[in-house]
Formats: sequence, structure tokens, C-alpha cells
Amino acid sequence: MTDAVPGTRAGFVALIGEPNAGKSTLLNRMVGAKVSIVTHKVQTTRTRIRGIAMQGQSQIVFVDTPGLFTPRRRLDRAMVAAAWGGAADADITVLLVEAHRGMTDGVSRIIAALQDRFPQGQRVALAINKIDRVKAEVLLALAERLNEAFPFVQTFMISAEKGYGVADLKAWLAGQVPAGPWLYPEDQIADLPLRMIAAEITREKLTLRLHEELPYQLTVETENWEDRPDGSTRIDQLIYVARDGHKGIVLGSKGETVKAVGQAARAELMAFLERPVHLFLQVKVRPGWLEEKERFDEMGLDFRDGD
Repeated sequence: MTDAVPGTRAGFVALIGEPNAGKSTLLNRMVGAKVSIVTHKVQTTRTRIRGIAMQGQSQIVFVDTPGLFTPRRRLDRAMVAAAWGGAADADITVLLVEAHRGMTDGVSRIIAALQDRFPQGQRVALAINKIDRVKAEVLLALAERLNEAFPFVQTFMISAEKGYGVADLKAWLAGQVPAGPWLYPEDQIADLPLRMIAAEITREKLTLRLHEELPYQLTVETENWEDRPDGSTRIDQLIYVARDGHKGIVLGSKGETVKAVGQAARAELMAFLERPVHLFLQVKVRPGWLEEKERFDEMGLDFRDGD
């Protein structure tokens, strides 16, 4: 914890919503840097990623939670538990709803769960996202319907991707977090070990390149991290897949897929770390990785929550 400065505020804000509601995009825009994976595929975020944003004298620690959905597997259950845990631990929760999808069954289930979990009236704000996709009258009707379903403390109309309305939401949150000293150094933008950020960057590149179910059947771990005397960093990562057939898909013809993934991940890591990076990827078949506690620990998830 940093030393108190007169008038400072600091607190946690949880971003919840259905998969692909725009939580990661909003987090990255609030922080002003990419700290969370953004892809067009659902269930990309697996862990609770903390992004740290400054607004005046306020430090807002955003918790980008996995999307809330109906879980089928142990990993799904652990991800959903992490999302609700992030909301329960936060000072304020922001529910993101996609404007063009409206009051889906998933949103209705989340609101019902909010009523069950927060009977004491924990503060929940509503952010209707992707407002550029619908007309004003549709937006107003949706906002009215959502506020009838749950007593949101405030409603915001935003586009996380384009930035509309985000400054208003950030300013409001800055005034809502509790008075007190900052929780992190002023220039820190994320509360994740570099090893995990590096693994997430590679997993994002794999997710963008691969199709269908495969991205959910693999995980990436940073096995070795070496800062060299010449100012460069060597990073060795393992890509775990569940089946032999998956290994072939990840490698690609003559290793072209994993090579392209490595090049894209290395370029982003170099920009993020601001130093030369030597990235080495290895693909391993591990049929039971989805049932191994060690894999969950690496993702920052509680294995027991999957029971």
C-alpha cells in the first residue's frame, strides 16, 4: 500500500456480464493499455485480471472477471465462481449489457443472481455497451426495462470500443471508490505477474488463430523467464492440449501455425516489456489437464470451485 496523499481515494470495481459483453475492452480503455485479452470468441478471460486506472486523486482497481454463463465443465464452474467472487469482493460492481442483444436469458439470470447474492443492496451500476449499434429509442426502452428488474445505482450508455461515454463512467467511479491511500504505485497498470501476462498474450494469439472448441481445450504456461545481461528476456512457454489431434492443429503444416503465433506474441511482448524478447513455444499433449489442480493454480483459479 502506498503512503496516503490528502484527498486520495482507492477501491475495487468488478466488471461482470455475459461472455463477449465488452468487459475486457472496457478495462483496457479505462487503463489506457492492453492488460486483458480481447477476442471475438466467448469465454476468453479465465481469471480475475486487475487493471489499475488513475482518475485525478482516485485509483480505480478494475477486476475484469470471466463472463457469466451456464457452466458445463470444471473449468467453466471455476471461472464462474471467480466472476462472482470478484463481484462480492468489490466496492462497486458494473454490469455490462450489450445494447443490440438486450435483455437476454443470460442477462436475466445474472440479474436474478445479483438479487440473491446482494440482498443488502451492494452498489451495482449498469453500463449498456455497444450503443452505436442501436437507435436511441431502443436504448431508452432497454435501460427502463433493466432498471425495473434491478435497482441499479446509476446507468451509463457507452461504447467501450469507440470510447463513447467511458470518461463519464470513469469519473463517476472515481468519486464512488472509498477515501483512502492508493493500493498500488501510481504508474502500475496491472496486478498480474509478468509470467502470467506473457502466457495470456500467447493464448490470445492462439485463440485468434484457431477455430471452434480448440481454444477452450488448451492452456499456456510460462515455464521459464530469464532476464539476460544484454537487456533482453528469454521466455519459454508450454502450450498444453488435451489430444494428439489438437497438437497437430496448433503446430500447423510444417509448424507454420505455432511459428506465426510465436511471432505475433513476441512482437506484442516486446512492445509491452519495451525490450528484446526471445520466445520459445513447445506444444505438449496432456489429456487430463482440465482436471489438474496445477493448471488451475497457473490460471489463478480455485480448483475446488470446479467441484
